[in-house]
Amino acid sequence: QVQLVESGGGLVQAGGSLRLSCAASGGTFSTYTMGWFRQAPGKEREIVSYITWSGESTYYVGSVKGRFTISRDNAKKMLYLQMNRLQPEDTAVYYCAARPSARFDYWGQGTQVTVSS
Repeated sequence: QVQLVESGGGLVQAGGSLRLSCAASGGTFSTYTMGWFRQAPGKEREIVSYITWSGESTYYVGSVKGRFTISRDNAKKMLYLQMNRLQPEDTAVYYCAARPSARFDYWGQGTQVTVSS
């Protein structure tokens, strides 16, 4: 069983930065594709970014390209999301997720990010 715990959310002004962290335990973190998702009030959950097990390949949803950077430290079993130039539309609960095979099967509890205008 994989446990994921996010941290680093908070309240920030537009244009500011936050760094989200996700600590993993159990399972074999270094073999999983890892992702960040977010869900804003009244909206469906969407994928923000993901990174393959080696870190060689990454994906970003169009709205965050050039502003967010995903990274991982397999030795520490940590996943990160550096978020720069935050905008009010980035306000959401952000979730860390692990994909051991075809689906993201393991999820964290989420961390709130609020961007004020």
